[in-house]
Amino acid sequence: MSKFKKLSHVIYRCTYHIVWTPKYRYRVLEGIVKELLTKDIGMLLEWKGCELIEMNIQTDHIHLILSMPPKLSISQLMGVLKGKTAIKIFKSYPQLKQKPYWGNHFWARGYCVDTVGLDEEKIKKYVQYQEKQERMEEQQRLDFGPL
Repeated sequence: MSKFKKLSHVIYRCTYHIVWTPKYRYRVLEGIVKELLTKDIGMLLEWKGCELIEMNIQTDHIHLILSMPPKLSISQLMGVLKGKTAIKIFKSYPQLKQKPYWGNHFWARGYCVDTVGLDEEKIKKYVQYQEKQERMEEQQRLDFGPL
């Protein structure tokens, strides 16, 4: 039962794979913004009682694998993650708010969520190595040039 967690009246294993993007999938999640998000997402997950299993922040999207208690809903958690991080990013980097497309919205409206079942290790490897695979594909496209 080591993979299961306990609260006062429940034993659970709620593991999710969540992906979300900045508005218009702009490639802004790098450098200092990436460092800020890495720290803040970890802190917010801890505050909500979630366990971060794996995180990969790429330039245009974020992958999270996390375990969360059943008393918290995915939509509540995503509201907190996207809301708090957007506020912090715009306060820390007001120049991002100047782009005509952003307005007061840093993140795209939706997100993708999937439950992680028996293939947890396979999904963890996918999240860890996806960026490497995308870079290889991007390099191949650049090597072939425009068609």
